Amino acid sequence: MINLGNDHHKFADEIKASSGINFNACLHCRTCANGCPFLEGMDYAPNAVIRLVQLGLEETALKCSTIWICVGCNTCSSCCPMAIDIPAVMDGLRHKAIEKGVKIAEPDVLNFHTEVLNTVKKYGRTHKLEIMMRYKLKKMDLFSDMGLGIKMLKKRKLDLTPSKVQDKKAIEKIFNER
Repeated sequence: MINLGNDHHKFADEIKASSGINFNACLHCRTCANGCPFLEGMDYAPNAVIRLVQLGLEETALKCSTIWICVGCNTCSSCCPMAIDIPAVMDGLRHKAIEKGVKIAEPDVLNFHTEVLNTVKKYGRTHKLEIMMRYKLKKMDLFSDMGLGIKMLKKRKLDLTPSKVQDKKAIEKIFNER
């Protein structure tokens, strides 16, 4: 028998508050798992992560790979008979893991997202070439997919120079609100 203690509700309530989602309506029918295109890369199915949160198993939930593997495609939510926004729950868990300084199970995912946000902050839009170059530099893996990068450049899928929004103050406001 798992000893949940008195704090198990506290963690669930924190995630419910940060995500704005009532995940206690989950039927654990696994429909979310059946629809998830990334399930094979996850250590827990989406409904199992929700169960971890419901049980207050904070450490297990925050250290799992699933919260980082989830790309927020909403396939799970669109299939869910209770219409639970599972990506919002995963997002709440990622924020909590960062806030608590938990060792990130998938640091490459976090590094990639950080680079995406950096270009949005800088230009108001993503600049894919810069994102990939910075990401690859951090990993010290500069040449493993160089051929693909050249093909993308030839097909104009990567811009050499970033496009920029004109209203930089609006972008700054968005980043300052967070």
